[in-house]
Amino acid sequence: MDVDTSKWSGEGTFTQVLVDWLARLEGVRLVRVEDAPASRSEADYNFISNELFVAFETEVRTEPVRRLGVFPGSRKVTYQKLDVAALEARMTADPSIGPPDYSDEGMLQYLRTERIIPPYQTRGYKLVELVRLYDASAPRRS
Repeated sequence: MDVDTSKWSGEGTFTQVLVDWLARLEGVRLVRVEDAPASRSEADYNFISNELFVAFETEVRTEPVRRLGVFPGSRKVTYQKLDVAALEARMTADPSIGPPDYSDEGMLQYLRTERIIPPYQTRGYKLVELVRLYDASAPRRS
């Protein structure tokens, strides 16, 4: 499995947890991580937004068909070993990740917050991390 982090700054602990978890998962061919343009930082909070694009492994199987309803034959069909729904089920079953906050047929979205109190400071800040996971092998909608 390939992991492409060339367009990611490395911010986001939950994003790193997801990347490490996906690297161990059977059926994933490629994970590309990118910083989303919505990331921002203020005095009281940091908002980190990352996007993960996951490409699943494919296999080819032969299926029997009838041509013109009479002549037997076969055709090769390509299918994905894993899809977003199956990935969601596996992630939900893992206690370190849990269920997504939003999901549809081509995307999973996680939102994590934590309070960070640096040493020797009276006020901390809130870290908000939004991670969207897309199926990179899905056809694009126009």
